[in-house]
Amino acid sequence: MLTRKELYNMIGWRTKRHLVVIESDDWGSIRMPSHEVYEEFLRRGIRVDNDPYCRYDALATKDDLTNLFEVLQSVTNKNGNHPVITANCVVANPVFDKIMESNFTEYFFEPFTATLDKSDAHQGAFEVWKQGMNTGVFHPQLHGREHLSVKKWLNILQEGHPSTRTAFELGTWGLTALVDPTIDRYYMSAFDSSKDKDIADYNGIIDDAAQMFESIFGYRSKSFIATTYEWSHKIEPALIRNGVEYIQCAISQKIPRENKEPKYVYRGFQGTRTRNGLIRLFRNCFFEPSTKPGYDFVSDCLNRIDIAFRNGKAANICAHRLNFIGSIDKSNTDRTLPEFKRLLQEIIKRWSDVEFVTSDQLGDIIKESGQYLWKIK
Repeated sequence: MLTRKELYNMIGWRTKRHLVVIESDDWGSIRMPSHEVYEEFLRRGIRVDNDPYCRYDALATKDDLTNLFEVLQSVTNKNGNHPVITANCVVANPVFDKIMESNFTEYFFEPFTATLDKSDAHQGAFEVWKQGMNTGVFHPQLHGREHLSVKKWLNILQEGHPSTRTAFELGTWGLTALVDPTIDRYYMSAFDSSKDKDIADYNGIIDDAAQMFESIFGYRSKSFIATTYEWSHKIEPALIRNGVEYIQCAISQKIPRENKEPKYVYRGFQGTRTRNGLIRLFRNCFFEPSTKPGYDFVSDCLNRIDIAFRNGKAANICAHRLNFIGSIDKSNTDRTLPEFKRLLQEIIKRWSDVEFVTSDQLGDIIKESGQYLWKIK
């Protein structure tokens, strides 16, 4: 009997090439500001140790980036090319003091590069970003303006929710119900509404994000990944007018609905198009060891790559930023980076003709093949 993994890989665009993409979300976003802030949460009884994203994830330091790039540059395919991370980046973070001055009624943001400059621990980090880009192992693409539902977050702050206010005081927002069960309104999804008035706001946010991305990196992002995989087709025209052609996605899309729970639709097949013509880039492999210590993500990912290749699909590996961050807890990367290196070495060993490409390069390959004509609305 065919497994679900195999069925998902049977549908959509096909290729005989052994293409590997590594997509990594959340770069640029604040999560846990520092180890000291992490300890302060615990002292106040807020169990940030219960959520791996709160426990490990943070803005990357120079050391985080250098250690990751060393792993990537230690592996080469037969053509002498290194693996490359498609670093999906949110380009802005909240300006907490200005928001506080408005009594939580107005939202202010700054480029993530300004956030880095404010932090002693992150001095020079963006220079290392650029080094990774120049050596071809780190390729930013667009993840949004901020990893946050701005309106929902401000409303919760105005209501005075205790742990959300504490997080704000400590310079962050990324708490979940795993940390505090009283958090019953999730505010990490930037595009979590389908109401026309919210779509108008989202269009402006997308315009801001695309313009800031180009200003920071010097090029337009051809691909996009929605935070928490949630978006309405109504935002796609704004993405398209800002140069986006490809949408990174999971097999399931979470679609917001007015006054209802989001609807999950399974339609993220590789190379199919959305109703507005964006080409889907389907994530069919996963390397997330920070989220589940003890699980053998290397073997699981290799198995998924094998399924993808046997079904004529690119292997699109999802590996969030938290797997490469050691500044909050060094034991995280002491464990994950050797596993990541082992995964990359094993890919080279098993598939000697492997090609490492970025998300937008994969999109270009699909587009140029002419096999993406099938729309799934």
